[in-house]
Amino acid sequence: MADQTVAGVVRQGAGWSIVWGVLLVVCGLLAIASPGIASIAVTVAIAWILIFAGVVHMVLAFSAHKASGFFWKFLVGVAYVFFGGYLLWHPLLAVASLTLVLASLFLVEGVLDILLYAKIRSQSGSGWVLVDAIATLLLGGLIYVHWPSSSAWALGTLVGVSMLISGITRIMLSQAVRKLAAPMETPKAA
Repeated sequence: MADQTVAGVVRQGAGWSIVWGVLLVVCGLLAIASPGIASIAVTVAIAWILIFAGVVHMVLAFSAHKASGFFWKFLVGVAYVFFGGYLLWHPLLAVASLTLVLASLFLVEGVLDILLYAKIRSQSGSGWVLVDAIATLLLGGLIYVHWPSSSAWALGTLVGVSMLISGITRIMLSQAVRKLAAPMETPKAA
């Protein structure tokens, strides 16, 4: 069994974080290159997640010990399946709706990232969190200006840009962690 130091574990974790960051960058670039396809893909993914969650709710309803508990839990599952199916059957309406929801999410994420930056601003690489926050806020604001006419391309483009910036942020922060872990390593005896 290999002897792992704390620095080695930190460097390994940072390495996997860099891999994840690179995957985010690649997926972000693909979404920006094909925003219409990315918009539909996001909508279909969310629809299937809702349907799956609905089926889980319905299955778990059978474990309810009270008849009234069963009925309400089963209805929640039916609602999830219904709304997921609705998104699948009406993808253009779903894209427009999800675009507006995404704008709200970006605005909330941007504000929370600014609060995170305020808390960690003295740490190395924290400026990238602020860059991510500002870009996310701008994206959230832009979507309101163009909604609903640009929903077909906005969802895919905004998700792509957000993934791209988040990927770059992850890579930069992971490299900062690796640099911090470097002094912790002790030279191995030959």
